[in-house]
Amino acid sequence: MISSTTQASLPGGFRWFQLAIGIVCMAMIANLQYGWTLFVDPIDAQFHWGRPAIQLAFTIFVMTETWLVPVEAWFVDKYGPRIVIMFGGLMIGLAWVMNSYTSSLVTLYAAAVVAGIGAGAVYGTCVGNALKWFPDRRGLAAGATAAGFGAGAALTVVPIANMIATSGYQNAFLTFGIGQGLTVLLLAWFVRPPVGVEAPKKKRHNLPQSAIDYTPPQVLRAPIFWVMYLVFVMVASGGLMTAAQIGPIAHDFKIADTPVTLAGFQMAALTFAISLDRVFDGFGRPFFGWVSDNIGREHTMFIAFATAALMLLTLSVYGHIPVVFVLATAVYFGVFGEIYSLFPATAGDTFGSKYATTNNGMLYTAKGTAALLVPLASIISSQFGWQAVFVVAVALNATAALMAVFVIKPLRRAFILGSESTASAAISRAKALPGESDLLETPVSYDRLKKAP
Repeated sequence: MISSTTQASLPGGFRWFQLAIGIVCMAMIANLQYGWTLFVDPIDAQFHWGRPAIQLAFTIFVMTETWLVPVEAWFVDKYGPRIVIMFGGLMIGLAWVMNSYTSSLVTLYAAAVVAGIGAGAVYGTCVGNALKWFPDRRGLAAGATAAGFGAGAALTVVPIANMIATSGYQNAFLTFGIGQGLTVLLLAWFVRPPVGVEAPKKKRHNLPQSAIDYTPPQVLRAPIFWVMYLVFVMVASGGLMTAAQIGPIAHDFKIADTPVTLAGFQMAALTFAISLDRVFDGFGRPFFGWVSDNIGREHTMFIAFATAALMLLTLSVYGHIPVVFVLATAVYFGVFGEIYSLFPATAGDTFGSKYATTNNGMLYTAKGTAALLVPLASIISSQFGWQAVFVVAVALNATAALMAVFVIKPLRRAFILGSESTASAAISRAKALPGESDLLETPVSYDRLKKAP
């Protein structure tokens, strides 16, 4: 299907306002993933279900959150982003209320499903809206939006930990769940989709963009999509494992409550690590998105994935040292979170803007696939120790770094060049045969193609 970005003037201030709303909404759902690790051991202490059984709830949450995003994206295309985000706010509040009253694994898993549906509705809608509002700065916009999810837990980690210690984990679930849900509901009223966006003025050699808006079925038939999907799974698996298991890891290393002092601040190693992780994660997403806007998506992936492999290797060898544990996990999350800015931006560049929400939603399901490995990490660690888990994660990240440069980059460029050739041929036919002009939705595709190198 030949199309292009619709040309219209962009209200500069308003699109930044839309971006800000998306960031705050994402922050409100962050604890569903990044705050979960604080609840694992308290839940186990009360019910003695075992870590693997409790962490299965985390896996169910991530799978539901990610694999239903394409469905939720369809509702966005049909009914608009506001109603979908409002629905998400209701679901995330309900999920945490359910968690506060749960007394069985069945209820815990049911709450995980509800939470996943709500988080996916908010996440997919906000990222897709950012990609459409910012076709000229996709990396930065997707990164800033994803930063809300990455850093949103930073402000609430300490209050949640304190509330769990003083009032119990049930009260923490109830209080923060209601507050976060209501905030999303309120902000949803101000969300608007772009009526039209202006195509980038210049086409940079290191940032190729497709001249065609591919439909979801066309994307699923493209080999480059599945290569990107595989790399996404490889990198996400290590990050999800670390996010879900950082509490148990710190306890098994016997450093969770060890005081650590950095830059004048002193906290228990686990609390310090989680707080600093969220800050670095939140900063890394827009930073690496901005970097990718300037040096290219694949080169940025290589830098981030290689650094992640190095930090995981450091944790496997020196993670029992409290200050190393805190710093290494912080740097690791600083380079891990960029997958949630680079892959959406890369998908938008490769497959076009019109169906960006749905196409990115399909790619985002890779996170759900990666979540299947989280309970496996608990099993492997119980048999061989955490070092074995880290070694596997190091190998996956190192391989992903090489694939970004030597596989994704050439495949993606070939795919985009092929799309331009197809578009040029269709435009030529449409000009020669006026009856076929309906192949083109707007004349902007032709303008962009004329300027293509």
